[in-house]
Amino acid sequence: MDTLKCPECFAPVAAEDRFCEACGRNLLVRRTPLGGPTGPAQASCILCGSPDIDDEDYCTQCGRHQPSARDRVEYTLGAVSGVSDRGKRRARNEDSMAFGHVAGKGVAAVVCDGVASSERAEQASQAAADAAVDVLLNALIDTADAEQAMVDAVAASCFAVEQLVENEPMEPGARGVAPSCTFVSALVTGSSVTIGWVGDSRAYWLSDAGSKQLTSDDTWAAQLVAEGVLTEEQARTDRRAHVLSRWIGADAGRVEPQVVTLKPTSPGVFLLCSDGLHNYRPEPEDLQPLLPCGPEEFVKVALDAGGHDNITVVLVPFAPEP
Repeated sequence: MDTLKCPECFAPVAAEDRFCEACGRNLLVRRTPLGGPTGPAQASCILCGSPDIDDEDYCTQCGRHQPSARDRVEYTLGAVSGVSDRGKRRARNEDSMAFGHVAGKGVAAVVCDGVASSERAEQASQAAADAAVDVLLNALIDTADAEQAMVDAVAASCFAVEQLVENEPMEPGARGVAPSCTFVSALVTGSSVTIGWVGDSRAYWLSDAGSKQLTSDDTWAAQLVAEGVLTEEQARTDRRAHVLSRWIGADAGRVEPQVVTLKPTSPGVFLLCSDGLHNYRPEPEDLQPLLPCGPEEFVKVALDAGGHDNITVVLVPFAPEP
């Protein structure tokens, strides 16, 4: 039989151990790597073949910029899986994802979309996702109130993004927009899910028994739809369609998420995604045919439709406890 090892320090552990005696890691908790999962690093220059690639992904021989390890990221942890892709038009992938599970307790997942017009959008989205998933996993460990945990997770995300500016002030002449991102997350137990969001990243419930969108976009266009000024069809093509009315950022002030808790009675999948997907497949009925698929197929749909933005999809299967 294979020897079990601690995922942190690789010391031998027993199946019944809760903590690694060597490094103290909680063995009941597993999550995506801090700083985000990444794809394989470029081993050699795509132009000249030189193996000398610097820390900023430039070839030291010919100067060609290399594909980033974040351009295409795929990660699976137990039943939860996610894919994040740069898309076809963006220079970099400014989306981020983080997820994890606590044995016997549940799953936490977060998707953040860096605001492209802001400074260090990639760092903002990853800092926010990492900070939030830690808070949500701790809430699962402590069996804390899920909706309050979601509020605390967003507060942690806001603080993490604010620290980017505290630790590295914006340079003179910068675009002037503080690091910012959107946020959507799910805290899933055996009987319920709590969804929290800020901005226009979305959560959907997909099930053979019926699918629905669980979030409402924090955008000026969505607000005009709610007020009856625009129809949903008009809003999709309005120039204000993606102008955020709420976001996470160093200039956003105090932000609390919108939160909803559901108790599905049938099996299904919770889908978290950035607007790189729902720009092309906005309605639950558009996503329903992909229910049997993994996140790769959801991303492929967006790429085949044009891939104008970064695309991130995280799927969390759900089966209600008896």
